[in-house]
Amino acid sequence: MAESPKHSAVPRFSLVEEIKKRWFLLSIVIVIAFAKIYPPLGAKHGPLRPEYTVKYIAVSLIFFNSGLSLKSEELKRALGQVRLHLFIQSFTLLFIPVLIFILTHILEPIHIMSPVYLKGLQVVGCMPPPVSSAVILTKAVGGNEAAAIFNSAAGSFIGIVVTPILLLIFVGTSSSVPFLSIFTKLSMTVLVPLILGQISRNYVKNWLEEKKPPFGTISSCILLLIIYTTFCDTFKKTDSDFSIRSVVSVAILVVLTQLLLVGLAAFLSSFVSDFNRKDRIAVFFCSTHKSLTLGIPILKIVFVDSPDLSSFTLPLLIYHPTQILLGSSLVSMLQSWVQGEETSTTNDDRPIV
Repeated sequence: MAESPKHSAVPRFSLVEEIKKRWFLLSIVIVIAFAKIYPPLGAKHGPLRPEYTVKYIAVSLIFFNSGLSLKSEELKRALGQVRLHLFIQSFTLLFIPVLIFILTHILEPIHIMSPVYLKGLQVVGCMPPPVSSAVILTKAVGGNEAAAIFNSAAGSFIGIVVTPILLLIFVGTSSSVPFLSIFTKLSMTVLVPLILGQISRNYVKNWLEEKKPPFGTISSCILLLIIYTTFCDTFKKTDSDFSIRSVVSVAILVVLTQLLLVGLAAFLSSFVSDFNRKDRIAVFFCSTHKSLTLGIPILKIVFVDSPDLSSFTLPLLIYHPTQILLGSSLVSMLQSWVQGEETSTTNDDRPIV
């Protein structure tokens, strides 16, 4: 008796699951909406006192959390690939800022959008790589995960010093804060908490490995508070221009810029004979991704009291989800590409089945 054909299970759409996956992106929209409804709550000198609670406590907590969660012992695996590291760091912290500087100066005379948003795009170009997203996507594809971990972590450390310099060179600052003061504040609220987090990790390493605290969620929640207070300051100003048209035009420009950067990273890395496909996956993600977690706190320090702070952050807020969505959409295709190299290397002259 013939068996009835088995129907393959069709995955059903679950709104709850989708919200869980996208909770951070949805939360960004929600906190910006709340900032618009009643900006005095989170604005400077308001009830939340962000000039103290955010500027010092929240920012320090983010970087202490990063230091506590960062597995520095894993970085040793990739130390020998010097050319790969130099390529990634040069691309993200030198090539991209210069390229975007050229692009924004070409676009400025065309008047396609306000110059302040073009400066915001330049701000994105000056940002260091993120600690998490590039590593997660590199691992998902089957790329050089150790190199991704090393470059994301190293880029974050380097970015603490290099990013403020790049911002002052390419964007400038309307603030009267002197250069030395900026780096003093960065050291106290970024570098010191990061180092303290790494030191603390050595004492609670076993507990962390066993309990696996939600470091990413903790940092994301603190970051939402920073985003909220930043936009409260913006909406409190009656002259702020933050229209739907502005958001859409910035989003289009950010997406096109990211596609250009991804294409250039893939193209230029193909000329380096030392890089295999796994290495190029690390290049693909690490050299084009930019950190929101590191970026916004640094902007809050470098552009303190600037009326354009939120306009500067808008392109970065759009770039962050775009890099994740674009990278996620390419995972399947890139997996096949990486596996193709492994199959041909393993089988040598044997036919590929």
